[in-house]
Amino acid sequence: MNILVLKLILTPALIGTASLAGRRWGPAVSGWLVGIPFTSAPIALFLALGHGAAFAAAAASGTMAGTISQAAFCLAYAWLAGRFGSLVSVGAGSLAFFASTAALQPVGLSVFPLFLVVSAALFAALRLMPPRASGRPRAARAVPAWDIPARMVVATSFVLLLTAIAPALGPRLTGLLSPFPLYAAVLTVFAHRLEGAAPAVEVLRGLLVGLFAFAGFFLALALSIERAGIATAFALAASITIAIQAVALWALRRGR
Repeated sequence: MNILVLKLILTPALIGTASLAGRRWGPAVSGWLVGIPFTSAPIALFLALGHGAAFAAAAASGTMAGTISQAAFCLAYAWLAGRFGSLVSVGAGSLAFFASTAALQPVGLSVFPLFLVVSAALFAALRLMPPRASGRPRAARAVPAWDIPARMVVATSFVLLLTAIAPALGPRLTGLLSPFPLYAAVLTVFAHRLEGAAPAVEVLRGLLVGLFAFAGFFLALALSIERAGIATAFALAASITIAIQAVALWALRRGR
């Protein structure tokens, strides 16, 4: 019951906070912000509490590998956004994510080589993103009142579902699926529908920059949770994430 309460309180609180902050500072910063593992970190915590540190460590390695699948999602959506609507683009991005997940399932790299591969994939994805559109985006329409509550409900439902079926999936596949960019997809689709393709692509560009911190979080977690314990490992991973995100934000603003 305590774990269920954590799921029902922590996840929507994190998602709601991120939504408000992203609305304040724009689409690219919004995407950067969700590089923080708002859904994957609670999933990792619930797995550690429910299934033990060894299970959580294996899942963390899988989650870090899943960063590559997030990059595939970003590229597929970004290149289709200018020609197609949000539904086609998010569908193609999701297919790219799951195809990447299937390809990564049999890959068995150890933690450090995997982190290097993930980092190289993120750099490559940033270089392969479509160029920034010239001109001004169209005027944004009013944001509906149900926007943030809907995001909170969807994200919380995903956390509840994935942690419930984790024993059947196993730690590797659970880890690979948990970084599905659900929250980033919601942000991107709303930006696409309300403001146009260019702001949607900026959300995804910001996400790619923020995913370096995402990978760093799960690198630290995979290496430390069995040795240091749950509380220390999560504190260490959070500290590393904050440090990397600060550098990433500086790079994002400098690049813009």
